Amino acid sequence: MSSTSTPASTSASTPTSLPVEELLRNSLDENVPWVVQKYGGTSVGKSLDSITKIVESYLPTSRVALVCSARSSHTKALGTTNLLLQASREALQSSAARSSASGTQTPSAFFPKRVGSGFFGDRERESQPGSAAQKDMAGSMMSSISSLSQLELRSSSPSPFQPSGLGRSPSTPTTPQWNGEDTEIKPEAFHLTVDVLKKGHIEAARATLKPGPLREELEEEIERDCENLRSFLYAAQIIDEISPRSQDSIVGTGERLACKIVAAALRDRGIDSELVVLDNIVDATMSSVSDHFTSSGDQGVAQLGQDFYDQLAARLGERIRECGARVPVITGYFGPVPGSLLAQIGRGYTDLCAALSAVGLNASELQVWKEVDGIFTADPRKVPSARLVPIITPDEAAELTYYGSEVIHPFTMEQVIRAKIPIRIKNVENPKGSGTIIYPDEGFPRGLDSEPPAKELVAEEQAKIEGRMPTAVTIKDQIIVLNIHSNRKTISHGFLARIFGTLDRAGVVVDLISTSEVHVSMALQDFMQKKRLDRLLRDLAHIGDVTVSRDMAILSLVGRNMRNAIGSAGLMFMSLAKAMINIEMISQGASEINISCVIENKDAVKALNVIHESCLTIPTSPDAESLMF
Repeated sequence: MSSTSTPASTSASTPTSLPVEELLRNSLDENVPWVVQKYGGTSVGKSLDSITKIVESYLPTSRVALVCSARSSHTKALGTTNLLLQASREALQSSAARSSASGTQTPSAFFPKRVGSGFFGDRERESQPGSAAQKDMAGSMMSSISSLSQLELRSSSPSPFQPSGLGRSPSTPTTPQWNGEDTEIKPEAFHLTVDVLKKGHIEAARATLKPGPLREELEEEIERDCENLRSFLYAAQIIDEISPRSQDSIVGTGERLACKIVAAALRDRGIDSELVVLDNIVDATMSSVSDHFTSSGDQGVAQLGQDFYDQLAARLGERIRECGARVPVITGYFGPVPGSLLAQIGRGYTDLCAALSAVGLNASELQVWKEVDGIFTADPRKVPSARLVPIITPDEAAELTYYGSEVIHPFTMEQVIRAKIPIRIKNVENPKGSGTIIYPDEGFPRGLDSEPPAKELVAEEQAKIEGRMPTAVTIKDQIIVLNIHSNRKTISHGFLARIFGTLDRAGVVVDLISTSEVHVSMALQDFMQKKRLDRLLRDLAHIGDVTVSRDMAILSLVGRNMRNAIGSAGLMFMSLAKAMINIEMISQGASEINISCVIENKDAVKALNVIHESCLTIPTSPDAESLMF
């Protein structure tokens, strides 16, 4: 048996007088494969019942480990992580406002220009950029937080989580009046944001768990975590500084809260679970090794090398195995890393944690549970005839991610694919669906045996291969196109170098580029503030004549089979021409699995349907196939 049912607790004096609680557990048999399941914030916020049923369904055949993101009950914009970042900003803004009222000048920068100023030992300190003042400030931050219990936090209501005599909790905060000026200071906004977080998680706990000791304990844990967060932000406000490491810790609160709710929900439904908090998984022996860093990346931040992630994967595997028969519920946040978690990895660190956990466990597959059935040939909300793609290669998935479809981050995917572990994308509300498999190798069978694709989907995949059909079409909107024409035609050898140097200094990422000796067209996402864009245009004007096309979109046709198909690009552009859709620029990579063009944003949905109909419709007869190619 791969799952066992054993008594959770019995009384030593009357072993038969109390009911025995039967709990589902992971198998202790090393031959039973691991399955790592990653759940996004929306799934944690809306589909906890489905999550517990999914875990229960896998326990008879697999050992299951869960990795969870911070919960989002409505939209990602109102999710926990965004609220935590908002609270961080509010803490510093409150400090700036208070200093302004008292006539004191304070810095207003939220993120230091250089992150990773060295928090992990002498060797790491020497290897990372950052001024001595920043390092001293980080130390002051930690000292202030550790001594925070000695501060009196003024409030109108008592807190049950502080010893008596230490003041009041700032649950309903007021700010003291400042002497010297008759200026009223409003309550700090970050307190209200923390209250919103606490209320949302407590309501989720009450809606998820049955009344009883377990729910009461969970509510106490949520209260404690939120008050610790409040104290942390209060200390940051006092010293007017949030270091990169402190920002990581603040953001990590979201995963800790979410995983506590998920672990309690599993336990409430008869699955023996264990919360795995990874705050200390990266210790000094890992973080102080300068060999982990490769050459500097964007804006001078040294990037962690593969050796670091290999060591982290091994440690994650060891830590998860320590849970024994309990089902581990793992925080996607895995503690402070050299150079800051957000700077090194970004908001996708939860996916990376799941991938490294799968590598460390040598899992049979990594499952990414979303609110969609998998990857489609086009966005089904815009193209009614879009079909589910049963199998896709990592290269194709990476291209779709780059150009508008949220699949899984290419760097995260690379960690799993290197270990020959397939990735299965499934719908948390449709667990019986086959989903989409990102397959590391066409000849590699592991992971498919547990849930093979439906026969009709395999037949469809074979038809695609035989017909040399593309895999999917995607659109990326909110694009602007910059056209630069050299104004020094006799000196063209430094033209491209000057353009890319200007883009690098501005921190601009280019999605598509088309070049000639004296002309460059670049498509980039229109996310910059107007002042920043105007400054970039002024800098580029010193290099050449610049024109800007706005309200554009990138249309991308992706497919590994196009590499050997004659006429794919011709069919794509001919179809757009017949539909009277103008093309602004064209780009095709050396891999030949992606053909992209820039069109006007108003034609985006029309273009998607036209290309899907002409290039992604399975031929029903030899005559139809001959018309395609």
